Amino acid sequence: METTERIVEAYARYVKRCATIPNIRCGGQLEIDLLAINPLTGERFHIESGVSISGPFSQLTDKPFSPNALKTRVQTPGQRRTIGYFRDRKFTGPGIIDTLADYGFVDGNYSKVIVSWGWTQGAQAQAAAARIVLWDFRDIIQEIAEKHRGITSYFTDDTLRTLQLFDLATIAPRRQSANQAITADPIAE
Repeated sequence: METTERIVEAYARYVKRCATIPNIRCGGQLEIDLLAINPLTGERFHIESGVSISGPFSQLTDKPFSPNALKTRVQTPGQRRTIGYFRDRKFTGPGIIDTLADYGFVDGNYSKVIVSWGWTQGAQAQAAAARIVLWDFRDIIQEIAEKHRGITSYFTDDTLRTLQLFDLATIAPRRQSANQAITADPIAE
């Protein structure tokens, strides 16, 4: 499981209060990144992560998706950043629908979610037309941090603990007493 997928799973668990199942193998070398169910509300999510911070490939686009172009090495990254890729492959590819049904996810009883590092307006319109919800990865990290800010208990979830420590390090002023001076070369002492 990739780091970004672990963060998304932590968000689903600790912010959305869902039980989760990650990395479910399907036919045709496909997999479902994450299924999440809120046991209190019954709300269900099929979540696919497509987070990239690589300049032109960071945002989801409304460019046309082509299964043939997906097989062409130089076109693969751009194809994986289209709404059509998620709609036609990640949410409905071979074996996906059957596997979802095995877990009780049938059309209309769950939300399809794409997590990305932003998107174009055209992509947002395409996603809405396909009944796909978009979550911005940057917002997810912020929500996790805000929800757990001020909580000093130790989290055994490594991902959540890392985000908690990062949040503390970025908002807490660094304190250094006079007797803890840092030398330029600690080995020289």
